[in-house]
Amino acid sequence: MIQIYHNPRCGKSRNCLLLIKESEKEYEVINYLENGPTFDELAALIQKLDFQPLSLVRQKEKIWIENFKNKEITNDEIIQTMVTYPILIERPIVVIGNKAIIGRELDSVTAFI
Repeated sequence: MIQIYHNPRCGKSRNCLLLIKESEKEYEVINYLENGPTFDELAALIQKLDFQPLSLVRQKEKIWIENFKNKEITNDEIIQTMVTYPILIERPIVVIGNKAIIGRELDSVTAFI
């Protein structure tokens, strides 16, 4: 089953979800802003993405710039920050099994699913 971490206010996320729907494959939508991931869920997701935690942060968000930019923080602190402020999580994230990608480029999503 395909999972998509989705923000309905984001055009890239809406387009990604539409592509998944059109694939007629089974999927689950996770509105991570309403039901944010736990620390362990987010850490597992980062592992599936094969990212460093900072790579998943939307570093142009006001919360990040005002509170965390240019500060020395550990990977665990970065993950906890995204748990506390899920708006900082890059989107959309598409997950299949033990693999995940950021679904901003539809060609990548098509190849992935």
